[in-house]
Amino acid sequence: MICASPTMSGFIPQQEDAYTPQQAMQLIARSGEKKCVMRLDKFIYNSIIAGPLLGFGCAAALIAGDSPWYSDNAPGVIHTLAGAVFPIGLILIALIGAELWTSTIFYTSVAFFERRASLLNVAKTWVLAFFSNLGGILFFMYVICIYGGVFMAESAQEHCRSYAIGKAQSPGWHQIFLSAIGANWLVCLAVYQGILAREVVSKIIAIWWPIFIFVMLGMDHVIANMFLVPIGMYYGAPFGVGYYIWKSMIPAALGNIVGGCGFVGLSYWYMWMTSDEAVPAEFDKTWIEKNQNHHTREKSRFPHSSSPESSDGHNEFNASQV
Repeated sequence: MICASPTMSGFIPQQEDAYTPQQAMQLIARSGEKKCVMRLDKFIYNSIIAGPLLGFGCAAALIAGDSPWYSDNAPGVIHTLAGAVFPIGLILIALIGAELWTSTIFYTSVAFFERRASLLNVAKTWVLAFFSNLGGILFFMYVICIYGGVFMAESAQEHCRSYAIGKAQSPGWHQIFLSAIGANWLVCLAVYQGILAREVVSKIIAIWWPIFIFVMLGMDHVIANMFLVPIGMYYGAPFGVGYYIWKSMIPAALGNIVGGCGFVGLSYWYMWMTSDEAVPAEFDKTWIEKNQNHHTREKSRFPHSSSPESSDGHNEFNASQV
């Protein structure tokens, strides 16, 4: 079913089972503003929780790659399997509403471009989310995966070592930086698509594909690397913490910022929020009121009928849940 949605210049078509790109950007800006003023203890805890959720996807991807014959003879199969299982981490984060640093920088940058958040508040959320994600994912790695015996097999430990070397030692600094741009470009597109969708199955499908692609291509996600590289170091990768921070963490973080804030945040803010096609900040208020009035009239006509769960018949997710 198609209805009309108001813009600065008139009306644009809107599908009731999905938000338009313009509307999704308004939801992202609204959510970014909320993140910047969220109560400190809740924001930190929500960011810590995101670490283990992403860690489940990282651990699954490493286990999927624990096949020496395929690694030597058909590496594309290993990359495809890892890409197929890794998105579970991002899907859990999106549906539960945890704070992942690489998507938080997307939300808050759009809020900043819209002048809904100060630079100081944006910087605060970035720092808190980054180190809280780090603490959460390292806790999951050591307590659940290492001491829990997830990687007890020698072949699994060897795969962890070789994977960490391939992430931090083999590529050049500039290669990690450029790879990280592509990684968060895709991650933030997954977030954007997830917000476009109004119900759970569509959100899962929308998020899964871009994440699958970035993992299959071996791109660098700084928070995922906080699991993938340190666990390889624990099992004997030949470099230390300082090398990892300089060679992997810093270029991956900088690249993720460029990909999330520049290639997605700035690009679509410019496309959809600075032109005549932009929708009002509270675009959904009039639409919701219109549907509530409609349901009130229907209820007066059929007093014993039950009202829908929401204005469009779905249990909608808040934008901050992606």
